[in-house]
Amino acid sequence: MTITAQALTQKLQARLNPEFVEVLDESAAHAGHAGANGTGFGTHFRVRIQSALFIGKSRVARHRLVYDALQEYIDQGLHALAIEVIEHT
Repeated sequence: MTITAQALTQKLQARLNPEFVEVLDESAAHAGHAGANGTGFGTHFRVRIQSALFIGKSRVARHRLVYDALQEYIDQGLHALAIEVIEHT
């Protein structure tokens, strides 16, 4: 099963109800690196997200919420996840 940015986005929307979420598949830039699957997609992602659920939580707690939401994809081979939390203003 191929992991897609769309699938990750849908899971994050369902679990974290974000005001903003953007998921980018950066797998092609990691070809030949550990965890790359040779297809150029589905292993390395960047998430930019803003959610009221993050208010008052530490960076580690925010990242844990994202990892927990995407655990099924991590189990399927998602190798790297860069997380950028956008602060509420």
